[in-house]
Amino acid sequence: MKRLGPLFLERRLAPPRSVVFGVSFLAVLVALLLAALVFWAYGVSPVRAYSEIGRGTLGTVGGLSDIVRRAIPLILCGVGLTLAFRAQFWNIGAEGQLLAGAVAATGVALFVRVPDGFRLPLMFLAGFGAGAVWAVVPALLRVKLRVNEVISTLMMNYIMAYIVEWLVHGPWKGPTMRGFAYTDMFPVSARLPLIAGTRIHWPTLAVGVLAAVVVALLLSRTRLGYEIRVVGQNPDAARYAGISFASVLALAMVLSGGLAALAGVGEVAGVHWRLRSPGHVSMGYGYTAIIVAWLARGSPIAAVFTALLFGLIFAAGDLMKTTLGLPFQITGVFNGLILFSLISSDLLMYWRVRWAPKEKAWTGQAGL
Repeated sequence: MKRLGPLFLERRLAPPRSVVFGVSFLAVLVALLLAALVFWAYGVSPVRAYSEIGRGTLGTVGGLSDIVRRAIPLILCGVGLTLAFRAQFWNIGAEGQLLAGAVAATGVALFVRVPDGFRLPLMFLAGFGAGAVWAVVPALLRVKLRVNEVISTLMMNYIMAYIVEWLVHGPWKGPTMRGFAYTDMFPVSARLPLIAGTRIHWPTLAVGVLAAVVVALLLSRTRLGYEIRVVGQNPDAARYAGISFASVLALAMVLSGGLAALAGVGEVAGVHWRLRSPGHVSMGYGYTAIIVAWLARGSPIAAVFTALLFGLIFAAGDLMKTTLGLPFQITGVFNGLILFSLISSDLLMYWRVRWAPKEKAWTGQAGL
């Protein structure tokens, strides 16, 4: 118990779900109120801004489909990050792992000769493998050399981004492209099917939702999930129980990086049908997925719904640019405000605030 003036802070060892949901909802609401100040600073009425966003996204079939399309990579990256975060491995590298998957899928689509029916499955397998390898490297650096994973995973994002730039400007630049940094278009057999009348590549969406269910079951019903939770909650207790810290961390990162890479496969095979520069393949999905996982509070199922929220924010960014004349970068402002509010709200989640008169506060302290 801690005392701050007339307030007592009592530690919650395990916050109930109602508190987790309530505090998270309050954090998002505070972020939206702060964003209203940003609209006002640009000379746009917050009421008008939110009305236009609601009508243009939630109020039309096209808007709803765009939300889902934007949410697909966030679901896959977010679910993978919840797994890494449960192991207390702060994977900031989902962006690079997504791009690694996009590169591997492009290599299969354009340069590997296989029967048409096997091309898409092979693209997903190659993408998963590339992301897993890219994610295991910082895990090994953490275990063997004690390298901080925040730094190593973040730096590997930039390495992979430059690899993509080199490929699309150099050896993989399509001969039919003139003045653009693109590969050639994928053959039809390497393109994902879409839901009619939308740009939603439904196989990747199905994989993302299925991954959320599987990871949730893995964490709650399997030995590996138990070991991941123990390693994340108390590494010393895990070592005492004979759990291999290195093996658990490596497996968690294989799954985390592989899932993020599947998002990259979906983007190149379902949206662009070719490899483009990093900023076009991913609009910062890997970084936004960090907030998706944080808001989900470690729940893979909740990550599906938080991904849809941020899909709405990305879709609203396009709308604010075209309808309200605001810069597209305001999407990043939304994301930053939500992250700031979530971090700030952790105090309310893990500490119960009680009001006490000064006399009672001193009496309670004396009783301790």
